[in-house]
Amino acid sequence: RREYARKRIMVRNQERKQEEEEKQPGDRPERTEPRLPKRKVALMLGFCGTDYQGMQVNPNARTIEGELFKAMCAAGAVSADNSTDQSKVNLQRAARTDKGVHAAGQVVSLKMIIEDPEIVQKINAHLPDQIRVWGYTRVMRSFNSKTMCDSRVYEYLLPTYVFMPPSEECARIADTVDFAERSLPETSDEELREKRAFRASPELLQYVRDAFGVYKGTHDFRNFTVTKGCTANNSKRFIHHFSVSDPMVIQGSEWLSLKVKGQSFMLHQIRKMVGLIILMARSNVPLKLIDILFGSARVNVPKAPGLGLLLEAPMFDGYNRRTSSQKEGTNGQVSFEPYRKEIDAFRQKYIYDNIVNTEVSERVFDEWVKHTEVYPEQYRYINKDCVIPESTIVVPGVSQPRPGGTAGNQSADSDSEVDNDDN
Repeated sequence: RREYARKRIMVRNQERKQEEEEKQPGDRPERTEPRLPKRKVALMLGFCGTDYQGMQVNPNARTIEGELFKAMCAAGAVSADNSTDQSKVNLQRAARTDKGVHAAGQVVSLKMIIEDPEIVQKINAHLPDQIRVWGYTRVMRSFNSKTMCDSRVYEYLLPTYVFMPPSEECARIADTVDFAERSLPETSDEELREKRAFRASPELLQYVRDAFGVYKGTHDFRNFTVTKGCTANNSKRFIHHFSVSDPMVIQGSEWLSLKVKGQSFMLHQIRKMVGLIILMARSNVPLKLIDILFGSARVNVPKAPGLGLLLEAPMFDGYNRRTSSQKEGTNGQVSFEPYRKEIDAFRQKYIYDNIVNTEVSERVFDEWVKHTEVYPEQYRYINKDCVIPESTIVVPGVSQPRPGGTAGNQSADSDSEVDNDDN
């Protein structure tokens, strides 16, 4: 409760500072339209992240936030005076998403003009079909979708053939060809049919479920994010649960749905959590390796493709409990339940189908798996003895050999900064 009050005071002070700045005379253009009142709202939306450079607005990049703000300005939800800078309406996202990552449910908070009862339909009319606004709810003036988000739920769709035993051909290339001369072998039609026909055994499924279960609780995830800016003081995270669905066959291939709920996540954390389990399961490595990697010397944990990852929903349980005690009609609950039918239909058509069709046509997971096998030097610590070779330890500032044009891989020694909820 004290933390909640502290966040409200911090956000309110920021708003007061901005309001004072807006009152100061300056070189603002003369107002050409009537001034309409702005209300603080939580705007709920979903999107397919394919062909976008992530959620957060970025100069010279096509982003979800950029498309959304442009549509709100065109629809009249943001005035012309505020259309040049989204910070003027205090726009804040509940979670950042990386390039190509999707969201069935996302929340942004902002001060919005809501006089028009058809404002949601008008915003959607200016958006591409793969971005949809579900609706909005009035919230407290101090509401901030990032700081007041209690937890976030992500889903990861994974074809089970990634758990097949390592390829002998890839192992031969890794053992006999110089690092700089290696290239990924082509997957033959016969091999592709074997992958599509693969079905996980009950024993494999149990291993995978047990492995993801190890992540539950509070752990030091320093090995599951980028190196720069990560220390023992900022790398602990609490995972509520990490579940694995029963297998489902889609277009002839078997898939699993992984769902993880956590208070917050670091840059690439979920994709690295998934990537590690994939390589461990392929070689039946003891689960104690995961505990060893919590807070151990830095190693490069493989980052699974962004294709399968989607933000299911940010959660605001604490805020909703407080607003439920207020007088009816003052501030609403921040919840996706009123839009569940539309969200489920959108998720199937624009996210699930997109993930499966992209995998079928581009073989994203197949390329990723082959890459980890042809260039295994960084991952030698994934062994049945759970011994971390000194050659795999990452020293910040010292670059590791990296082949060009690789699929879905990133060195642990990255220039990116640690940041919450960018997966």
